[in-house]
Amino acid sequence: MGGPTVQDLKLPRHGIFAAQHLARSMDQGVLRSGDEEQLRSGLQPASVDLHLGDVAHRLRCSFLPGAATVEQRLEEFGMGEVSLAGGAVLERETPYLIPLAEELNLPPAVWAKANPKSSTGRVDVFTRLVTDRGYRFDEVAEGYAGRLYLEVTSSTFTIKVHPGLALNQLRLGWGHAPVSDAELLQLHQEERILFRGGQPVPDADFRQSHGVFMGLDFGPDTAEPDGVVGYRARRNSRLLDLGAIGGHDPDDYWDPVRPERGGLVVLEPDQFYLLLSEEAIRIPDHLAGEMAAYDTMSGELRTHYAGFFDPGFGDDAGALAGSKAALEVRAHDVPFMVEHGQRVCKLAFERLVEPTEISYGSQISSNYQGQRSTLSKHFRRA
Repeated sequence: MGGPTVQDLKLPRHGIFAAQHLARSMDQGVLRSGDEEQLRSGLQPASVDLHLGDVAHRLRCSFLPGAATVEQRLEEFGMGEVSLAGGAVLERETPYLIPLAEELNLPPAVWAKANPKSSTGRVDVFTRLVTDRGYRFDEVAEGYAGRLYLEVTSSTFTIKVHPGLALNQLRLGWGHAPVSDAELLQLHQEERILFRGGQPVPDADFRQSHGVFMGLDFGPDTAEPDGVVGYRARRNSRLLDLGAIGGHDPDDYWDPVRPERGGLVVLEPDQFYLLLSEEAIRIPDHLAGEMAAYDTMSGELRTHYAGFFDPGFGDDAGALAGSKAALEVRAHDVPFMVEHGQRVCKLAFERLVEPTEISYGSQISSNYQGQRSTLSKHFRRA
């Protein structure tokens, strides 16, 4: 007997799986875990959270398995195990590989893609999904059946992690259904998906290239007090427990960022910054968004770690005119100047196989709907 098929999942067309299709994938054993309750607790509008297992393998270097299994590569590159029971400390700038609680049994022609959760990217923790005989990080080949592993590297903070913690998320897809630039502009004209100052962005300023460009917000009307437009992470700060929601004082981990005269900020090399987008985004319930990690035309800087935007972001049943995006930014090699409105990232859209039955926002107690601060949920709010 073969495994589940596309027909078993009742997919009406190509695209990203919506919440109801992810739930059906769990029913059919496409997504599975030894902890069924934990698995289903991770269901999101167009993605599913993945959860850490019980042990971390310290690595002497990052790797891709290639023609081998992950376990075979660990025999060569592993440097001992760390139990996560009761919480384990992961040193910064050290890669760890953690087997995840979930496994996949994908039907032929169904693929998967992973990304760090927003809360993970906002504390400069870099995660990459690894599969047996995989040649690319975060991408799972069509029809893959097997275990999932997460490479975890904290670049700035020494962190504490626990079994069951969700640091990344997974999307499933059948074929591809990207939204073209012409379709995206028409969608903006009809439904409005990009806002500035609470008003739809004019068509003439709706800049696109396989997605819509977005800029930085250093404006005088920033929501933060004392002219603060973002934060720069402190090195050698206190231990950051990723399981302690709202349990950390931001002043122990972050320095405020204020613009210079003329509304510009000079980014120091290899420092980690949290900034806000000037534009606010609205993701309709039939689309999923993904932020590009790099835009080489915008300068030598990385502008996003956590790229998935679920349907309903910035909408909340029509109550919002979009939500701003938190941008995780790091300059490379030399100091780099950025200014208010400068376009540094791009959001691309893809259709769901059908509109989601679960939307991002108050319906599922989402953390960043209508956000006015870049800080993650781990820190106390003023």
